[in-house]
Amino acid sequence: MNRICFLAAIVVVFVVQSAARSQSQDPPKFEVAGEFTTLQRDSPIGFSVGKRTVAGLGGRFTYNFNSVFSFEGAGYFFPEDCFDCDGPGEATEILGGVKVGKRFDRWGVFAKARPGIFYHDSTFGGPVTCLNITCPTPIEPFEIKKIHFAVDIGGVVEFYPSRRIVTRFDAGDTIVNFRGTVTDGIVRRPGGGFDPFQFVLPGRTSHNFQFIAGVGLRF
Repeated sequence: MNRICFLAAIVVVFVVQSAARSQSQDPPKFEVAGEFTTLQRDSPIGFSVGKRTVAGLGGRFTYNFNSVFSFEGAGYFFPEDCFDCDGPGEATEILGGVKVGKRFDRWGVFAKARPGIFYHDSTFGGPVTCLNITCPTPIEPFEIKKIHFAVDIGGVVEFYPSRRIVTRFDAGDTIVNFRGTVTDGIVRRPGGGFDPFQFVLPGRTSHNFQFIAGVGLRF
């Protein structure tokens, strides 16, 4: 009987220690973080400017289901009024999706997929420059505001200085499905004067490298 009790005690201790170890390996459920990001933006079709890198700031909220699977939402604002970017003006990203990977004692590596929207806003108008002279007929100022579908796909590396602090680095492809846009313009007549016209920028899918770095609090 004593031997049975002794073996039962060992089993209980082993189970308790295993459960405690498993629980300690699970991260805290919630994370909030401030993040800095850079995004490469394409030039519109017909422009030879190439890609331009713009900087932005944002934040992230993550819910860790367990040590492998997490759901998160994030938002980023790019204040540069990028006139010659595909989707001109200031830009905002709002994303939400999943993160899946492997955690170790002090670091973790993950893959992410976060669909969402890409919004840009820019104002055009006023006196229009034509061939280095000011056109006699100004165009009334107008705004271009567009919302496009986007998805952020890439990889994540995290470091854990403590159980409550996480530092994180993301690198990936932000894919934006730009819808077609009708834009007003003005053209010089051969005999003099100007005529208004409209031109259509066709829809396209743009691939944009995005880097993100941030520090967060886990609780």
